[in-house]
Amino acid sequence: MSKAVESPTSPASPPLGPAHWPMWLALGVMCAGARLPWPVQRGLGRLIGAVALRVAGTRRRAAQVNLALCFPEKTPAERERLLRESFHDFGIGLFEFARAWWGSDAPMRRTVRIEGLERLDAIRAQGRGVLMVSGHFMTLEICGRLMCEQLPLAGMYRRHRSPVMEWAVKRGRLRYATAMFTNEEVRPAIRHLKQGGFLWYAPDQDMRGKDTVFAPFFGVPAATITATHQFSRLSGCAVVPFFHRREGGDYILRVGEPLADFPSADVAIDSARVNSSIEAMVREAPTQYLWIHRRFKRRPPGLASPYA
Repeated sequence: MSKAVESPTSPASPPLGPAHWPMWLALGVMCAGARLPWPVQRGLGRLIGAVALRVAGTRRRAAQVNLALCFPEKTPAERERLLRESFHDFGIGLFEFARAWWGSDAPMRRTVRIEGLERLDAIRAQGRGVLMVSGHFMTLEICGRLMCEQLPLAGMYRRHRSPVMEWAVKRGRLRYATAMFTNEEVRPAIRHLKQGGFLWYAPDQDMRGKDTVFAPFFGVPAATITATHQFSRLSGCAVVPFFHRREGGDYILRVGEPLADFPSADVAIDSARVNSSIEAMVREAPTQYLWIHRRFKRRPPGLASPYA
């Protein structure tokens, strides 16, 4: 068993060799940016997003395709506005990420509104764990930190290729999360849930090599990780949608109703229900979703990639 599995609350020693110095420099810039005043960060974030919209051709194209697939009812002009605003929120989100890991969340704590915590209290009274399901929104990190101030919440994440970023992300998140499990550390995560713990999980990305089924997301078949079904089946935990968004200067966190009769005997039906919950989150804050991810890169047999 790896050290990370045995000690999910202890990041490994940081890699310091010369090959890693460029990444350390980048992290230094992010750490410095985390300490800027929040109004300055928001202004710079929108500017960074506007620049990224112009220079990130491949990612811009992926976002355009995703918006066309998910919002066919909107006009091209409406989707273009969503695209532009999503890149602005992407830029702001970079500072939210940095502030969550290395800065202060005081400006957010002053404006946060949290709804539905009583639902978690009811589940905890039953002695069950809770899998809090969300999506990859740009508010993910800062809202995770804000929720961790309300309850002992662990997280699950995909290991980074860069050892420097892996160390930095885990160290940053462990400032507020009770533990961090990689998506390879399934057994300790299940044990955490069996012991009545809270685990935050975002199953809305196409992860090659994982157990997946094709389930509708905005009516489009999407390769969907079955882990939500499996976690619930193996641990007996409740599955609860976790909504979070930035609304003007406020942060809205909402704990949804637990998914009833979950898990069922049908993993495809359960995966579709999870996607439906995440779709509802996206509709509440469409510009804050990570549209640059190629959500539909894997297709059912006979269907070509929409990103070609």
